[in-house]
Amino acid sequence: MKILVLAEINDGELAEDQTSKTVSAATSLGKVDVLCASNSCTDASKKIASMENVEKVFVIEDDIFSQSLAESYSETLIDTVSSYSHVFAPSSSFGKNILPRIGGVLDAMVISDVSKIISSDTFERPIYAGNAIQTVQSIDKVKLVSVRTSNFDSVPLTGSADIEKIECATNNTYTTFVENKIQTSDRPELTSAKVVVSGGRGVGSKENFEIIEGLADKLGAAVGASRAAVDSGFAPNDWQVGQTGKVVAPDLYVAVGISGAIQHLAGMKDSKVIVAINKDEEAPIFQVADFGLVDDLFKAVPEIEKKI
Repeated sequence: MKILVLAEINDGELAEDQTSKTVSAATSLGKVDVLCASNSCTDASKKIASMENVEKVFVIEDDIFSQSLAESYSETLIDTVSSYSHVFAPSSSFGKNILPRIGGVLDAMVISDVSKIISSDTFERPIYAGNAIQTVQSIDKVKLVSVRTSNFDSVPLTGSADIEKIECATNNTYTTFVENKIQTSDRPELTSAKVVVSGGRGVGSKENFEIIEGLADKLGAAVGASRAAVDSGFAPNDWQVGQTGKVVAPDLYVAVGISGAIQHLAGMKDSKVIVAINKDEEAPIFQVADFGLVDDLFKAVPEIEKKI
């Protein structure tokens, strides 16, 4: 059994949290190799080499991989990947983009959003907005697995894997990178933050969302939002938490003015501690909350912020 992890690297920058947790999931089956494909892998490969249970880090440096376009994974590179029995990637936009391309070429199923590794061919993943857990057994020669990283811990940085550069002729005649439109923020990245403060429809307006941002800044937290808040224009799309947004599992999740629709719960119910603030004591969010405060958020949140 040979296991390969595809490292998430964008323009030379390693997505360390996502990659480390994917390695953690994969190493439940044994030691792993990691593939770094980017325009610059020097720093990323050193970080990965220090991850526990990584045997070898393979490096392919080419400008064609700078933006992780799926079509850059041409047949030649996929032939290299197919020598492994398992290929793991994070269930992020990177993994959701790359693995279907590999699966299409290899005629193999992608086992997506895996939350638990049962055995070398059997996996668990949530379905129906997390209300049911599906057990999947794969008979494909190469198992392609995307990992719900919020269900796994990062691996210790106690390893000393070998780093090996490999040559792999590749080309991309299908797509051309144009631009990324990325919002920059001094706050932690939402999917890897230890603390998240989210606002819902109850916040009322984009201007009122400053209340959420103020509390988040006091806590050193990332800011999230429900789909209702995003659809109403209160918050940008990349703040959305839920079934059709981002899945988070921080140490502390503060839900402010969020009723707790099933689609939102699917994205945050694995949080270690959940605090809900809502004036409706019948709101479904209180069914999953560890601590609940029934109060007007416009009074409660500023008071909490002052005490902090």
